[in-house]
Amino acid sequence: MTNAALLHTINSVLGTGKKTSNNNYAYKCPFCTHHKMKLEVNVVPNSKGENFWHCWVCNAKGKTLVGLFKKAKSPTYKIAELKSMLNFSSTQEEKEIVINKIHLPKEYKPLINLQRTDIVAKHALMYLKKRGITKSDILKYNIGYCEEGRYANRVIIPSYDKDGSINYFIARDLNPDSTKKYDAPKCNKNEMIGLEYFINWNVPVILCEGMFDAIAIKRNAVPLLGKTIPRALMMKLIDPQVKTVYVSLDKDALKDALQYAEQLLNLGKDVYLIDLQDKDPSDMGFEKFTTLVHDAEQLSLGELIYKKLELA
Repeated sequence: MTNAALLHTINSVLGTGKKTSNNNYAYKCPFCTHHKMKLEVNVVPNSKGENFWHCWVCNAKGKTLVGLFKKAKSPTYKIAELKSMLNFSSTQEEKEIVINKIHLPKEYKPLINLQRTDIVAKHALMYLKKRGITKSDILKYNIGYCEEGRYANRVIIPSYDKDGSINYFIARDLNPDSTKKYDAPKCNKNEMIGLEYFINWNVPVILCEGMFDAIAIKRNAVPLLGKTIPRALMMKLIDPQVKTVYVSLDKDALKDALQYAEQLLNLGKDVYLIDLQDKDPSDMGFEKFTTLVHDAEQLSLGELIYKKLELA
């Protein structure tokens, strides 16, 4: 069965295709520009992960969709989007995706019901208070700390998947002079969604960079845990149930933000770009960020092009 998201991505580059036989779709060839649909593309990979394509006029051909996109000089973000799709759309015999099993550190202690004599806990609470994190936040996200071990003297913020199982955590050093402020377990972040347990995909979703940003935003915020959208998250955003997405990345990631905004617009989403004004959500706080959300205007393709030209 053809994956609709993958077919949408192919059509966005080659134009709307016409289904022919089996899993093949015909397109106008971008290489010989014949007026008829003479480029045949197999949109479902075989057991080796190959998608054969061939133009019956100019004889251009290949084995992979990525190769086709590159030969057609598709935009870089489209190639990246395609690679994301392929990791989830293959109808070949499914390969098991190995995700490192994540556990909280054995030294982890929750910050709820702590012992008043625990110095590290007191420092952790002071640090979190300075960052605007409340007791209700600590309880909601099960925030804790470590006194010993690899994550000693660090605040621990866990992330849980949709079933409530831990899928990641960050460890923030309480020492302001630390040369390594953040630490985290090794895992394939492309295959997980940060704070997924708290996300309602039926209402507007806010994309932000880090865990502290998501906690500061307080409502339906998904941390990218970096500046790129993980594949698992992109696949979720493609789902028709997701209607509206707010993109809230730092100013130094504006180029990435515009790229994601364009992808989401092409997928038919209502997209809003939030101007962070040189501050992280965790720095400005909930009230100011909420004001920016209310003031954000829906992004049109014309406005997107204008913003991209401003960066050029």
